Amino acid sequence: MNIDLFDYALPPRLIAQQPLPLRDASRLLVLDKHTGHTRHRQFTDLIDELVADDVLIMNHSKVLPARIHGWKSTDPTRTVELLLVHPWEEQGQSNRAYPLEGTSSHVQRWIILGKPAKRLRVGDVVHCGDRSAPRLTVEIIAVLEQGERIAELRSEQPLLDVFQQIGKVPLPPYIEQPLTDGSRYQTVYAQQVGSVAAPTAGLHFTPSLLQQLVDRGITLASITLHVGIGTFRPIQTQTIEQHRMHEEYFEVPPATVQAIATARQKGGRVVAVGTTTARTLETIAPVLGTSPVHPITGWTDLYIYPGYTFQVVDALLTNFHLPKSTLLLMISALAGYDNIMTAYRQAVSMEYRFFSFGDAMFIHQPKEPM
Repeated sequence: MNIDLFDYALPPRLIAQQPLPLRDASRLLVLDKHTGHTRHRQFTDLIDELVADDVLIMNHSKVLPARIHGWKSTDPTRTVELLLVHPWEEQGQSNRAYPLEGTSSHVQRWIILGKPAKRLRVGDVVHCGDRSAPRLTVEIIAVLEQGERIAELRSEQPLLDVFQQIGKVPLPPYIEQPLTDGSRYQTVYAQQVGSVAAPTAGLHFTPSLLQQLVDRGITLASITLHVGIGTFRPIQTQTIEQHRMHEEYFEVPPATVQAIATARQKGGRVVAVGTTTARTLETIAPVLGTSPVHPITGWTDLYIYPGYTFQVVDALLTNFHLPKSTLLLMISALAGYDNIMTAYRQAVSMEYRFFSFGDAMFIHQPKEPM
């Protein structure tokens, strides 16, 4: 399929630059994946779209304050911007490392991105923090094929503490206004630090709304998928099948596996909050029946596009996605290309708010086609 099929016209004014004052005040476009029928509701109406015995699964990853500014030791007048992607350690043919939570390391190697990238060569040293007393030293160890760098980070304090002190939460490039409250780019249930972008479908929830869902008999469960740099990168191949996804680390606790099994037994639906949750659940589909004692952990490069058959996810709560993006392809696989593109045209005409701080869509699968 040609990627141009997944383009659509979006007036820039519809790209939400700031979150609404209330998290759950967004609009909700409800799409029936079978018929393409749409309804236009408020996000708080989600409680009426779910039924007892459904299981709502959320990504508990927390955004790392991964954007850090510094200066090269050889050219202190020039500012360098670094984006911390994830810790790195050599494991055979891979370059993987996780988790982050609880680490007290003062020296660690990371995959990073730099801006301007061309000025960050092997051997370069970047100092970060106060110029009078730098808090972090970053030495470039290697340059990878797609522009990432392997860097050794050193500090007198635990690195995670330093990131919290001098780093900023990275916002997507289409958000051009500074965020006054950094917590609004975190979900209220975020726990495990490790993402470079928020799982934004969950930004709409409040503790009160979550409790109302529980009171209605809806089970809440969690996964963790640390969102990586693939979120910022568009599809660059003209044919969608030629695109390759970046790997992202995930964890699924045994309680979530059991919650899925229970929902199935009772006739409930598996409802994924966000595309990151959906990718994780579809990744573990082959092992869901093995009743693991330990968490299921690993890396996923699962690429979901039209023609894919979902094995776990029945319904999906998501935001509105960029044209020609892997996320738009995923929801087209779930609800059908024509249904999604028609719904998006409606959303534009009705001036829904788009992208990270925008409105939401609930793509559902009734127990029987309507």
